[in-house]
Amino acid sequence: MNLLITLLQDVSVNEKLKNAPDDSYGIGVFIGTLLPFVVLVIIAFVIYRYNKNRYKDE
Repeated sequence: MNLLITLLQDVSVNEKLKNAPDDSYGIGVFIGTLLPFVVLVIIAFVIYRYNKNRYKDE
């Protein structure tokens, strides 16, 4: 179901950047593309530290 929705949306970032009213839109797109990866790295690091400390205590 999610794949079908993704295919139907047809988002073109380059087209949106061309039609953007100012440069701050481009900054928002940049942050929006990096934010999910940063959040995933932070979550992975927290899980790693938790498991490392738990193993060390045993």
